[in-house]
Amino acid sequence: MAKIIISAAITGAIHTPSMSEHLPVSASAIADAAVEAAEAGAAIVHLHARNPQTGKPDQSPEAFLPIVQAIKQRSDCVINLTTGGSPTMGIEERLAPARELKPELASLNMGSMNFGIYPMLERTKTFQHDWEHPYLEGSRDRIFKNTFADIEHILRTGTENDTRFEVECYDIGHLYTLSHFADRGLIKPPFFVQSVFGILGGIGVHAEDVMHMKRTADRLFGDDYRWSVLAGGRHQIRIATMAATMGGNVRVGLEDSLWIGPGKLARSSAEQVTLIRGIAERLGLELASSDDARAVLGLKGSDRVGF
Repeated sequence: MAKIIISAAITGAIHTPSMSEHLPVSASAIADAAVEAAEAGAAIVHLHARNPQTGKPDQSPEAFLPIVQAIKQRSDCVINLTTGGSPTMGIEERLAPARELKPELASLNMGSMNFGIYPMLERTKTFQHDWEHPYLEGSRDRIFKNTFADIEHILRTGTENDTRFEVECYDIGHLYTLSHFADRGLIKPPFFVQSVFGILGGIGVHAEDVMHMKRTADRLFGDDYRWSVLAGGRHQIRIATMAATMGGNVRVGLEDSLWIGPGKLARSSAEQVTLIRGIAERLGLELASSDDARAVLGLKGSDRVGF
């Protein structure tokens, strides 16, 4: 079996600061958490930025620059910047960091969708900041917009910078959308397909859902893709383990889940990386280094980024 690539998603735009004291908010805290995750075994770190005072998602290139510079000085991990940002942001705002900083890798959601995070209100009752409750509640009536025109714009912009994509597929139709853009020559193999399970509005977390996603991707892309999975919340490690046994790569991190076990908050993304690394190694799998990941995914190298 090929070496397993572990990605670590460090802070994201789903969870709010009141949900966990361990969620990194400042640029230095996000950079420290990313380096720790890389040292624990993550070949790729996936990054969002936040306002250091309020913890609100911040998609300005100026917010990302000190994070990526600090990580690059201390680690050779692959830096993956979000183009998803937050569902409350427009396409140009979401694209700005990847356009300006020209990373090796950027995430790209393959479609518009309902993206329900309001059920988190059942667990979190007290908030530190006045934006948190409306942000969660507003997801009842919010569309995460990624039209065909949006996707094409992101693909063309990234390709001009030799940035490749972590293609995030939240449902089966997103795989067909990827196939459409591949047929048009707007994205080239190997495709790095990140199957996302457990977001309200996307595919579920049953084992059959995981297998259905894998079977469909196999049929559409054959040997032209590399499969990875992430799952939200308490399903994170279970589904990552399942994917690892199926020859897949995995993503963990506090963006996707705040937990390390039942009722126990993870202290860091590195703690989750350590957990899934241990499981993978007990399964007889070998971890991919950052350079292994670059070779497998056809990345341009850290010497050709814009930071």
